[in-house]
Formats: sequence, structure tokens, C-alpha cells
Amino acid sequence: MSSHPPKRDYSAALKSLLKSVLLLALLAAGAHWAWHQPFMARPRALWELSRMPVPTAVAMPVEGVQARQVADTFGAPRGRDRSHQGVDIFASRGTPVVSATRGVVSSVREGGLGGRQVWVFGPGRQRHYYAHLDDWEPGLSEGDVVVEGSVLGIVGDTGNARGTPPHLHYGIYGAGGAIDPLPLLRAGAAAGNAAATDDAH
Repeated sequence: MSSHPPKRDYSAALKSLLKSVLLLALLAAGAHWAWHQPFMARPRALWELSRMPVPTAVAMPVEGVQARQVADTFGAPRGRDRSHQGVDIFASRGTPVVSATRGVVSSVREGGLGGRQVWVFGPGRQRHYYAHLDDWEPGLSEGDVVVEGSVLGIVGDTGNARGTPPHLHYGIYGAGGAIDPLPLLRAGAAAGNAAATDDAH
């Protein structure tokens, strides 16, 4: 008699493994396809924005205004119990207000001190606040993916700015609270000027 053990049949186990691998490959391909479809633009943008570093420069959010024209009023007293948590960018009523960064619109609403306002979730999980708008861009809604320069609305004087010269109140909020936007606006202007100089040569 032979002392060798009987040979095991691994064909069933191999078939089961191959089926599992094929199923996982199909699921991965389906997930990759879905992730890159238009209906996934919002979650894809939110995921990408949350992984980006906080910006060291932002674009001017009011068309036709230069950063050097914006007064440094961040932290200035406002009433007895609050301070100015942004900058006021003055322009003619109806001047387009644009997104200073890439982002996802997290709120389009009216109320409180800001009047008609738009909030945008931006790079590094920062929130950008555009307030006192006279009106919003037609069709703008929560969840819209915007890029730098996308029109959000127009300059006005709604909220507690009623009766003042039309302007945009622009604020940036990070994990630790309000951030002074002016150094970032100035850095954005300097970068734009450098790029323009390079293009001219």
C-alpha cells in the first residue's frame, strides 16, 4: 500500500477565489466610473477641497476693485459687543461679486446682519462669507461647485448695511475662527501682477 496521502482537489476553492477577485474588480471599476460622473461633482469637490492646504492668497471677490483700495478694518469695534470679522469692499451697486477661490456653495440665504449672503466651503476646509448682496446670481443654489471667478451675486447694502454705501463684506473662517482676508487679498494681487509681468515678457 502507498503511504502518500490522497491529493486534495483545490479547483473549487480556486474557482471561488477567482469569482471573488472578479467581483471586487467589477466593484472597483464601477466605483471609479461613478466617482468621475457629473452627479458626483459635489462630493468629489468636497473631498478634494478638504485635502487641500489652506490658501496663502485669494482672488479679489469684487470685479474692478484692487486690493490696495481695501481698508484694513479687520478686528475694528462694531457696536459694544463685537468686532469686524472681515473686510468691506466698496463698489457701485450691481457690481459682480465672484468667488475668491474654488469651492462648494454651502448656503444661499437672507437674514441677520449679513442680509443676502452666500457661504462657500473652500480649500483647507475654510468657509468664505459674502454678505450684503443686492441679489444672488440667478440659479445659484446650495451644492453648486464654483471656481475662482464664478459669479455669486452683486454688490448691495442688505442686512445691517442698509443705508450705507454699497459694499461686499468678505470674511474667511477657519477652524480657529475668523481670519483677516486682507493679507490674502494682497498676496493674490501680487501673484496676479507677477503673472502679468511674466506674460508681458
